[in-house]
Amino acid sequence: MAMGGGSGNGPMSEINVTPLVDVMLVLLVIFMVTAPMMTTGLDVNLPQSKGGALDESTPPIIVSITGQSDIYVNEQRISLDRLAVAVQAEHHGQTKPQVFLKADKTVPYGVVIQVMGALKAAGVEKLGMVTEPPAPTEG
Repeated sequence: MAMGGGSGNGPMSEINVTPLVDVMLVLLVIFMVTAPMMTTGLDVNLPQSKGGALDESTPPIIVSITGQSDIYVNEQRISLDRLAVAVQAEHHGQTKPQVFLKADKTVPYGVVIQVMGALKAAGVEKLGMVTEPPAPTEG
C-alpha cells in the first residue's frame, strides 16, 4: 500500500493549489503595473497655493485651460464662444452648479479672464480655482 492514503483507483482527495496561486500572483502583478497607467486627464501645470480644499459633495463641472489655451469642459474640448452652452448642458438642472477652473500657470491672464467672463454669462455664481499645494521646503 502506498503512503498516499488509499488505493490508486479511487478519487484523489487532495487538490494541488500551486497553479492557482501562480496565476493569481501573475494577475496581481499585472494589475499593480497597469493601474497607475489607467488614470486619464488633461496635462495642466497648475500653480501652487496655500488655500484649503473645496467642498466636493456634488460632482463639479471642471473647466480646464491647457498651456496652449485650449478650453475643456469635463475633458471635452470646446471653443470660448460655446463655453456657456457646454456648462449649462453639464450642470443637469442643478440650481447652483459647482464649477472648478483649472488653468495652466503659463496661460496668459487675459485668457483666464475671458473664460471666467463666459462662465459668469452662463450663470455660474461660484467658481473654484484649482491649484496645487506648495512643495514642502527642506529645512
